[in-house]
Amino acid sequence: MNDQNTAPRLFEPLDLRGLHLRNRIVVSPMCMYSAVDGVASAWQHVHLGSLACSGAGLVITEATAVEPRGRITPNCLGLWDDACESALARVVETVKAVAPASALGVQLAHAGRKASHARPWSAKRGYVEPDDGGWESVGASANSYENIAPPAHAMSLADLDAMRDAFGTAAGRAARVGFDLVEMHAAHGYLLSSFLSPLSNERTDAYGGSLENRMRFPLECFDAMRAAMPDDLPLMVRFSGTDWRDDIGGWSTEDSVAFAIELEKRGCDAVDVSTGGNAKAEYPVAPGFQVPFAAAVKKGVESMPVVAVGELDDPRFAEDVLERGDADAIAIGRGFLRDPRWPWRAAKELGGELELVDQYAWCVS
Repeated sequence: MNDQNTAPRLFEPLDLRGLHLRNRIVVSPMCMYSAVDGVASAWQHVHLGSLACSGAGLVITEATAVEPRGRITPNCLGLWDDACESALARVVETVKAVAPASALGVQLAHAGRKASHARPWSAKRGYVEPDDGGWESVGASANSYENIAPPAHAMSLADLDAMRDAFGTAAGRAARVGFDLVEMHAAHGYLLSSFLSPLSNERTDAYGGSLENRMRFPLECFDAMRAAMPDDLPLMVRFSGTDWRDDIGGWSTEDSVAFAIELEKRGCDAVDVSTGGNAKAEYPVAPGFQVPFAAAVKKGVESMPVVAVGELDDPRFAEDVLERGDADAIAIGRGFLRDPRWPWRAAKELGGELELVDQYAWCVS
């Protein structure tokens, strides 16, 4: 641990391109399934505003689809048209008005073959048929995640062109909305992740087979997003560090390092390393269970910041991850739902300084 004369690493600033984060605490994207036709509702105003009032350096929205077919559920957030853009602009305006010290990012995503499912608390769970408000999913190949839905439509080259444009267009919209950072979602078995993993990518063209080919489309989407964004707006990527299925040749730690190196070459500003999602697997869930994958990526890249995630709710444990050099920032999701003022607790335990909103600071500082 740091000695008493040294500021905790969690509360040191971090610069990502033109963005200055006041600390290294990140609120992970968390699906809320509370939009209407992709349009943000009152929920996003309250939810994201509350999280930003925690004092976290960066708050990232839930997965936000780049086209209607890219939603996990019919209730997921989107950024594919003017109505979606206008609604999110109002959310950003609200959050920045109440908590200007926290940066606000958006995670742009496509669910791929894992799309068109009912939200978790629905009376009827599982795949939503087109006649019930769902849609046919699209994916790297004509297969299904664990056969829990009909096989996805295998994307043609023309489909890939349109999807690449959709990611780029959504990134441009995110910049206009006023987000401080954009994250490309390439984790958890969703569309871009499914291209990366040999467990889901069965293509025989230039986008399948070798690791170089499987990385090709996600990297092309990254390039399209970077080209659509202002030079000073940071672009980061979340991807899975492993499929947890080395026994059947799944996406590996070595693959993750190679992917991160390619992203760094293209000007990626940070990577957020999670795990799993392309096949059912046994997850050894415990504090820090995903940190080794972030650490491997950290060792493999030159200077690109790496964010660790996964059961990092204990402030002293999180601080230790940073002190060891396993990551440059800590992301927490469910821990923020359990403790929406987690940074306050971390600052108290570690002796860090945190900038609070005035409405809270006068009585709790």
